[in-house]
Amino acid sequence: MTPTPAIRLSALRKEFPGHPPVVAVDSIDLDIAAGEFFSMLGPSGSGKTTVLRMIAGFEEPTSGTVELAGDDVTGLPPYRRDVNTVFQDYALFPHMSIQDNVEYGLLVKKVAKAEARRRAGQALEQVRLSDMGKRRPAQLSGGQRQRIALARALVNRPKVLLLDEPLGALDLKLREQMQVELKAIQREVGITFLFVTHDQEEALTLSDRIAVFNAGRIEQVGTAREVYEQPATDFVAGFVGTSNRITGAAARAVVGRDGSFGIRPEKLTVVRRGSSAGDGLAHAPGTLAEVVYAGPVTRYVVDLDAGSRVIALHQNDHQSIDADLQRGADVDIAWHPEHVIAVPESPVSH
Repeated sequence: MTPTPAIRLSALRKEFPGHPPVVAVDSIDLDIAAGEFFSMLGPSGSGKTTVLRMIAGFEEPTSGTVELAGDDVTGLPPYRRDVNTVFQDYALFPHMSIQDNVEYGLLVKKVAKAEARRRAGQALEQVRLSDMGKRRPAQLSGGQRQRIALARALVNRPKVLLLDEPLGALDLKLREQMQVELKAIQREVGITFLFVTHDQEEALTLSDRIAVFNAGRIEQVGTAREVYEQPATDFVAGFVGTSNRITGAAARAVVGRDGSFGIRPEKLTVVRRGSSAGDGLAHAPGTLAEVVYAGPVTRYVVDLDAGSRVIALHQNDHQSIDADLQRGADVDIAWHPEHVIAVPESPVSH
């Protein structure tokens, strides 16, 4: 027997008034399993936040249904849905202590003061800030405030936690630290996390599965590895990481057949023309158009003789080959044939 999903969206659609109406979400179907860390990934305006708001009850669907743990909640107000939302701006009360901020929602629900204090302390332990209860929000760092917002949501013990770009206001280093913390917290509490982001690396790092949104539709649902290694459309290939797209005459010359193909930059090797890159590799000649040193990697931009431009990434380790390659050099690119993926065009027209 198939377990009931934590979230089920059926033919969910949202139109906003206009002439013609603006279709923000275009009849999507999606199941999210209980206990899953699931991310909705896409550019601004792709519909992901609108979907999250319809799950939370902040937006009413034009058509379709939202189910939580098997119950149709499409017509219910937010306070009657067993979900909590964490926003990018934290929304903490500045005049209250951290302990009081975390307790607040429980006291509104008429939970006894002693029980609210106990549960708030437990939630602060879960986010590793149990010693911060007496401080005010202004006395905490951005990452600490984000964890307090998370504790305030977790204290209500929701079946589903909705996170709307919660790390967007943090600097890069803190954001990376919080990604590790967030995944660890999700594993510990075991509830379903639905995470909205436009950051591809963040989605790949955190998620059990990812739905890639484009123009109100879902183009692919899969694990991080599936979405990255086997993109279903050219949009997914280009949006999730970087992909070299090879079409037309270049496809015939490089791949040996017509169609649209993709290969990730880290799958390509660049060597001086005529040098060996290893057994079992396919080759194509080109000219080195640019060399960019980027710390951990060097980025090589190659104009292929067949008429396409590709990017290759080499790790800067002690085994780096041809580190002295310069612009204008005649080179070969090499790759394992199985790393070339046929990539259909996106069904979404632009």
